[in-house]
Amino acid sequence: MNTNQQPNSSPSQQLSNDDRTQLARLGVDLAQAEQQLQNFCSGFPFLSIIAPATPGKGVTRFDHHMQTAFVQRFDRWDGSRLKFVPASGAATRMCKALFEAKTQWKRSPHDDALSPECEMFFASLHKFAFYDRLKTLPGVLESDRLSVVRALLDEEGLNYCNLPKGLLLFHRYRDGVRTPFEEHLVEAALYARDAAGVARLHFTVSPEHRAKFVALTEAVVPDYEKKYGVRFEIRFSEQKKSTDTIAADEHNAPFRNPDGALLFRPGGHGALLENLNEITESIVFIKNIDNVVIEPLNGETIHWKKVLAGYLLYLRERIHAGIVQIERGAGMDELKEIERFLSSAFCITLPDAPPEEYAARLRNKLNRPLRVCGMVKNVGEPGGGPFIVRHADGSSSLQIAESVQLDLENPEVNRLFHASTHFNPVDLVCSFSDYKGGRFHLPDFRDPATGLITLKSKDGRILKAQELPGLWNGAMSDWNTAFVETPLITFNPVKTLNDLLRKEHQCADSPCAPAV
Repeated sequence: MNTNQQPNSSPSQQLSNDDRTQLARLGVDLAQAEQQLQNFCSGFPFLSIIAPATPGKGVTRFDHHMQTAFVQRFDRWDGSRLKFVPASGAATRMCKALFEAKTQWKRSPHDDALSPECEMFFASLHKFAFYDRLKTLPGVLESDRLSVVRALLDEEGLNYCNLPKGLLLFHRYRDGVRTPFEEHLVEAALYARDAAGVARLHFTVSPEHRAKFVALTEAVVPDYEKKYGVRFEIRFSEQKKSTDTIAADEHNAPFRNPDGALLFRPGGHGALLENLNEITESIVFIKNIDNVVIEPLNGETIHWKKVLAGYLLYLRERIHAGIVQIERGAGMDELKEIERFLSSAFCITLPDAPPEEYAARLRNKLNRPLRVCGMVKNVGEPGGGPFIVRHADGSSSLQIAESVQLDLENPEVNRLFHASTHFNPVDLVCSFSDYKGGRFHLPDFRDPATGLITLKSKDGRILKAQELPGLWNGAMSDWNTAFVETPLITFNPVKTLNDLLRKEHQCADSPCAPAV
């Protein structure tokens, strides 16, 4: 648990009338801001992990027969569905090595020594999807590496240092180039269209780039609709300002700007729970913007999306049937069978309770949002993984945990963490529908004790920033969660520009593809 020096006054005493006016103007609830200030003092507890989720114990493997059955179940289903793509992430980190080279040249114009990453970039320049556009820009000479970097990064060129990943040119085909945004359209056309031939997508974007996404939509959607025989309905939303979190100084008092106003910062991807909560479709697919492959390789992605969705439909049917049984007065044998289902599907154990509360507690565990998460074998990627977690009331469930949520200085926790066999690629299929056809209010199922505090600086002053519970971590803590092993080909994030040189992003029919 984080421990911090406590301020001399309570959070409510630290907020003036002017502060309250500012909170109201931003749409930030006063009690929420006070709780965030309290969090800086008390910190957030570490998760208590029982074991990593592994095949046979929390991670389910499906043979070919079961895969086929779940694909067919989804293909027969005629309900509404939508693909939700967080797309506000900037490409700045992708270009980190080139930024460093540009800084190096500015300091020492004749210094030709570059990092291996930069050397690979320049040696393979012709293989990138943005190459044809780059070389036509004024002043660009391939022999002049600085001119190439400026043309790629600067606002007067392709402006890749300021654009979100979703708008970068990722893949090149003989008939043109595609951004990740467009590859998500293609995926949606192939697995997320409904019975009427409509594919619905929802992209969360930053306000300053929304117009660019809209312009790209208007430019490319008619051609993709014609090519794939589909009609797209595309929505955009932005992270709500009301989800920004208050910042604190090193003494846990509110951090103030020079004019005395409170400083707020974006609350991290967990803030998108509010956007997700406004979706009304029956099934929602969630996938990050940069996790795409060239179209000839997306067959496995399409297949496994349908497997996960078919399994979700199966689980949802079992859940709804269990609730109906309980409401009709299920006997002890039926209740025990429901408990076995919760244990086998979701690794859920119930807290100790009097016998007369048994049925109600089972119903409470059943009647929650549902998600099925693809998990790939861990090959050393940083980030979260699947674990069986013990909660404060003694119950257990499956959770996606990040390393920062765990007390890795504890030898046993460290051992369990490193025994994890799988990794979270952010490959989710979700249902927010209750058994009566209503909608769950998703913030009710968030664990507020799973936030994160980080140290930042502003104007030379140390500040503490607070992230809301992560979207697929604490924001979905009180959901029914199932993990399914999926192949590594379904996880192909692009963290650096050179990742685009991997075979998953290089099309064999590209005009610049190497000869075979």
